[in-house]
Amino acid sequence: MEAKVLHKKTRAEETRSKILAPKLRFKGFKDDWKPELLGNTCRVTTGGKDTQNRIDGGAYPFFVRSNTVERINSFSFDGEAILTSGDGVGVGKNFHYINGKFDFHQRVYALLEFKENYSGKFIYQLFVEKFHKRVMRLSAKNSVDSVRMNMITEMSIGFPTLPEQQKIASFLSAVDEKIQQLTRKKELLEQYKKGLMQQLFSGKLRFKPDPSKASGDENGKMFPKWEEKKLGDVCSFFSGGTPASTNKEFYSGSIPFIGSGNIYDSEVDSFITEEALNSSSAKMVEQGDLLYAFYGANSGEVAISKIKGAINQAILCIRSEENIEYLYYVLLINKDKIVAKYLQGGQGNLSANIIKRLKYKLPSVEEQKKIANYLSSIDNKIESVTKQITQTQTFKKGLLQQMFV
Repeated sequence: MEAKVLHKKTRAEETRSKILAPKLRFKGFKDDWKPELLGNTCRVTTGGKDTQNRIDGGAYPFFVRSNTVERINSFSFDGEAILTSGDGVGVGKNFHYINGKFDFHQRVYALLEFKENYSGKFIYQLFVEKFHKRVMRLSAKNSVDSVRMNMITEMSIGFPTLPEQQKIASFLSAVDEKIQQLTRKKELLEQYKKGLMQQLFSGKLRFKPDPSKASGDENGKMFPKWEEKKLGDVCSFFSGGTPASTNKEFYSGSIPFIGSGNIYDSEVDSFITEEALNSSSAKMVEQGDLLYAFYGANSGEVAISKIKGAINQAILCIRSEENIEYLYYVLLINKDKIVAKYLQGGQGNLSANIIKRLKYKLPSVEEQKKIANYLSSIDNKIESVTKQITQTQTFKKGLLQQMFV
């Protein structure tokens, strides 16, 4: 009996034999997508320089392991490329697309010299979407803490025809550009707010009273001079406590329990009962109260409470006849100074006594209100742009899940 010789397909042959199609496609494209190993679509290589080669104000971008782009006065490649970190905190997360002169670190991988019928921009979109998941999957399986060459070259990607690749890449690039524009708008608003706060709280920039108001000088042109006051003289303070964690019944109620990490939030994950509140040092705060974080990862953070709930001992509640929003901005702009002075090297805790002793020059309540309202309007714009960024990112994520295979 003649023995049969069976041919075992190689990984590349198995990859090419599959036929795939995405859920969402542009009109006019019907051909099936065919998977291909990434190493067969381009050249994958690492850089040849270290961070000592970087130069301030250099002529060309120098891609390093972090998400930071340095500068350098030489380049090793001129053209289209995708770059990603080989190790460190950016493994599988940080990506760059460039088309021009650049250089890159010896622990950065570059995908370049894309072959005919393969779009670099299309591969970039897929690579960003899928590579981090691949790195995490392989890391969990093999305890990998850095990228190996074959983790990229043996990555299988489904490819349509070149015209469809270009159509998809062009559309997603337009979405990316929208995200970049919104991100830049947010950055500019934040820079404007920072500079404005420095001007306002130094007294270099002043508001004028409304003509119909009686406050101000005889001509109604200026508010009164600012007066230095201790916060302890113009505010009342209290902190909370934590119900016994061993009593699970305490944490089955409907009263929101606000921790130092939740002072900015409109929703919390933890709730306590009325009995838990009454049998502990936890205290109730109202929506609109000023909350200050004593210790933990967000020591020195301040927020105006968005909810009514109970606070623990890591939070100080501040109430005052002064404008609460104005006091919020005062503590916000002085956060770094407070933390640097009282939490040197990350050691120690803030306390109510420390906050009470803080002295600041305060304008009249009417001027406080004008300053706070103006800064709040900028914050509202920043929040609106932030929501647009999140919505656009979510929109793109949904597209990626349906447009790729």
